Amino acid sequence: MRVVRKVLSGTIVAAGLCLAATMLVPMAFGYHRYVITGGSMTGTYDRGSIVFDKPVPVSDLEVGDVITYTPPADTGAHGLITHRIISMKDHGADGVSYRTKGDANPDADPWRFQLDQPTQAKVAFAIPYLGYGIAALSMLPIRMLIIGVPALLIAFVLIGRMWREAGEEARAQNRAILAQHQAPAASPPPPVAATPPGDAVPS
Repeated sequence: MRVVRKVLSGTIVAAGLCLAATMLVPMAFGYHRYVITGGSMTGTYDRGSIVFDKPVPVSDLEVGDVITYTPPADTGAHGLITHRIISMKDHGADGVSYRTKGDANPDADPWRFQLDQPTQAKVAFAIPYLGYGIAALSMLPIRMLIIGVPALLIAFVLIGRMWREAGEEARAQNRAILAQHQAPAASPPPPVAATPPGDAVPS
């Protein structure tokens, strides 16, 4: 049972550390993370994957790049979209317009758009299905389970240790008491020899 507790607690701690490292280390290097919630990029980035985007100059974008952007407001699409650039059109003084498409979609997105910021989030790499873990952490029961299980394991380990130490102390006290009772009784002092009376002197 002790081995099982150690393995389980070690696995949970290691998983937590890996998850934290996966989230924090890329962010420290300027990456932004997004969870793929739709199926339009299935086969490239499956639903539940996390993509890590790096801001790049808009002038560096090329056809084939996968970007995360907000579609034009009049398209009816809401939220961020991670799709691949399939065409770029230079409008001279009016700038460049883009057309995107999900790799799993049969048709291109029904809009063209322009980017009005100097940089754009471009997908650098992805981790499959890790988004499910992030989504699970947003649920209170899951967070309580993840926090509670290691806490309970630690509590059980501490209680078991205290129980063993108390038992060892009690056994040591019992051994000391038993040793006192089993010690041989002290030998009585040797008898003192009586001095024989001397000869009487006649008066």
